[in-house]
Amino acid sequence: MSKRTYIRTGRAEFDSFIPRIQSFLEKDSLNIVIDGKKIRGYRTPDAKSIWIRDYSDMLRGVKYFEEDLKSTIDHFAETQADNGRIFDYFTTFPEKLPYERENWVKYVRVPVESDVEYRFVKAAFLAWQATGDDQWIQRLLPKMDKALHFVLSNPWYWDYEKELVKRAYTIDTWDFAYTAGAHDWLQFQITDETFWGIMHGDNSGYYEAFRIMADLHGYFREEKLSKSWFGRADALRTKMNQVCWNGNFYTHFVKLTPVTIKGVNESAQLSLSNPMNINRCAATHEMAVSIIHEYLQRREKSDAFAEWFSIDPPFPDGIFGDEKLKKGAYVNGGIMPLVGGELAKAAFDHGFEEYGVDILKRYHEIISKTGESFLWYFPDGTPSSAKASTSPEASSTDGWGSSAMLYGLLEGLAGVEDRLKLFQRVRISPRWLAAEVDQADVQVSYKNSGAALRYTFKMKGDHIFLEVYSPLSEVAFHVLLPENSAADSVSLNGKDVEFTNRRIERSGYVDFEAKVEKDASVKIRLTKRG
Repeated sequence: MSKRTYIRTGRAEFDSFIPRIQSFLEKDSLNIVIDGKKIRGYRTPDAKSIWIRDYSDMLRGVKYFEEDLKSTIDHFAETQADNGRIFDYFTTFPEKLPYERENWVKYVRVPVESDVEYRFVKAAFLAWQATGDDQWIQRLLPKMDKALHFVLSNPWYWDYEKELVKRAYTIDTWDFAYTAGAHDWLQFQITDETFWGIMHGDNSGYYEAFRIMADLHGYFREEKLSKSWFGRADALRTKMNQVCWNGNFYTHFVKLTPVTIKGVNESAQLSLSNPMNINRCAATHEMAVSIIHEYLQRREKSDAFAEWFSIDPPFPDGIFGDEKLKKGAYVNGGIMPLVGGELAKAAFDHGFEEYGVDILKRYHEIISKTGESFLWYFPDGTPSSAKASTSPEASSTDGWGSSAMLYGLLEGLAGVEDRLKLFQRVRISPRWLAAEVDQADVQVSYKNSGAALRYTFKMKGDHIFLEVYSPLSEVAFHVLLPENSAADSVSLNGKDVEFTNRRIERSGYVDFEAKVEKDASVKIRLTKRG
């Protein structure tokens, strides 16, 4: 197989999706030389710098197209502090033009942020997944461990009473804090006047990071460490869902320091990490369904062109220290493809497949009309700009949100999820019937290692046919069935295999497992469900 990632359905909204996102990502690549070493990363949409937060999410798209997946992560690891702290970002480019002209090497850690260390762990895992380099990830494991223990032991980031990650009062996972007017601009520092609280997205991020550590230690047969990290993960998830869940979705900010902000119903605020919590598996299925219903309801009630809110309802204009942070701007109620991509993936996984398709098609329409993708849009559809944003730039090739949409397409609709590395253990969940597609050819490939998996899907009469091509994969099949149908039999290379019919909300699936060596032919015979 070639080292290409593609989808072929005969439908432009799906077949052109990958090339468009790849073109955005290619324009976002950034080459930096520090201490004589070449570092290749991907820039944030709003500044010419490499942030671990953006990069770790963008890797979900970048990993298919990029050969150098290690140098950026290695640099964050090499510049780790003795106490385990990871920098937010680094750059050699002037950031605040025209005022800053110096092209010095700059490293920044924003004190109010609590999410940096889990993103470092996630980025390392995704790079390992695509490269398959065991020695490399083993060398990184002590630094990953040290990063997580930095958060678990630091009073700025860990609440010992609630046993949850805490932070200053920011808008979801963003990097400036509310000060009730005590600071004259955006506040990035921790002070004696900091308002403290629990933000759900931090905790789901660390839950996922703890699970990654458990899986990696288990892979290397370090059972005691694996068990310890699984225990930490389960405890954090339990506490998070007890403290942050309000019955319909996750409360934006559970306050530890009492403070009232006039002009907004904080109990109604739905913030951007909600769908991320689903995809990190911190939310139960029932919670996921409730969150998705909340977005569907707000879509019906809102005048916004999309329901991918950074936060809804937003805060009053300017209360975070900058007059540009008005309602509907940037992270104060702007519409973000980053949220849409996460929401699409969550919808596919939890029985809202047609909604997931709808999100992807709406995003495709946006980028097809303009050839551009922005980090955020005003609710009326106007894209962000440097003039309207607190950020120094407003790139029209946003890789952060577009890679989230690609994640929704490849792992949600096409349904290829690498659950180990190099597609050695994978789940294949073709959901093409939700898009009214009855024939598809899908290939996912890691350019760095050349590892690839391909399948073809065909619905004909009362049968579904799948052909899978892979050197060696343990595959968990999770196949969406036509409405009012169930599997009557499943065969692999002509031999019957055990299977289970499942219902996820109103959607019917058939689940079965198989080992694929080079190729495998699957035939699913359908029967009508009464």
